[in-house]
Amino acid sequence: MDERTVGLFATQEGVSAVDSQVRMNILSMLREREMGFDEIVASTGRAKSTISVHLRSLADEGIVSSRPDPADARKKIFFLSSSYLGGLSRRRRIEKDMEEYISKHALSSDDPFEFFRLMFRTIRVALLSEGIDLDPVLHEAGEKVGEALYTKVADPDLSKLLSSLATFWKAQRLGRMEVKSLEPLIIHVYDCFECQDLPFLGRPACAFDSGILEAIFSRHYNNNVSVKETNCYAMGDGYCRFIVENKK
Repeated sequence: MDERTVGLFATQEGVSAVDSQVRMNILSMLREREMGFDEIVASTGRAKSTISVHLRSLADEGIVSSRPDPADARKKIFFLSSSYLGGLSRRRRIEKDMEEYISKHALSSDDPFEFFRLMFRTIRVALLSEGIDLDPVLHEAGEKVGEALYTKVADPDLSKLLSSLATFWKAQRLGRMEVKSLEPLIIHVYDCFECQDLPFLGRPACAFDSGILEAIFSRHYNNNVSVKETNCYAMGDGYCRFIVENKK
């Protein structure tokens, strides 16, 4: 969230925008796990009165909720009660000529698959060019796909699962997947469908792929895992690199 100045959260009442950096920092932490009031204060380095005001406001807007601390009923545990949709950036918009992009990529092939795949990229570039980042939505969509895909590639033997996953990736023309390490599990994807033709962003862009992998390996290990993308075509790299780790 560091590069975003406005966060969008879906509550029961609708979509709320958060443009306070302090509130965004609080919400970033609560997206990872539940936290007590004192822990939030210590992590933000802000005064208790300041954090109290922000938490009360976020609760009034339906973005966060709280429950009594089971260890001390006088204290509260705070958690996110809304869904993070994405962010709006006030930074300089991506300089990308959309007409040139469409003619160069989306209209350069007679292959229907390539056309529809590049439509996905073009829509994303259009959103990015307006400062709209929907990575959280793409990640959640990827998780749903991963849940469904797991039933097709599942195997108690990790090596067989990885082989089936790589075969699926290639057959669906999502890219070429290679396993670089098992401890920790590191996967490289070449010719990545999600990001290969995106403009340079300077940050990882494969939120959809990350969501798929996170769901699959969480099911395989029967434990929540995190998938961190450290290299990406959108960062100027020649491949995408995903590291699968247990969530702390």
